Amino acid sequence: MQIQIALPDDVAHSLEEKWGSLERKILEMLVIEAYREGSISAGKVRELLGISTRLEVDAFLKAKGVDLHYDEADFEADRQTHEQLRQSGKLNV
Repeated sequence: MQIQIALPDDVAHSLEEKWGSLERKILEMLVIEAYREGSISAGKVRELLGISTRLEVDAFLKAKGVDLHYDEADFEADRQTHEQLRQSGKLNV
């Protein structure tokens, strides 16, 4: 889907001087808000913005002041992974 907006040229030029690509800025704003309200996942953020890794997504969201979604299920999955790594000797604790 393509979405178009109309801006006066002077406003568009002023914003481009400040932000760079307006298309990219608007996409980022939309993606950030969708993630913030829980409409999309971090994986979808990565996909839509062409970010390489989940860590880069986390850094991007943090830089934008967005709290990461991390619940008890995430914590439990991380705890299990930590335990598996510890038991296999791949984690020095």
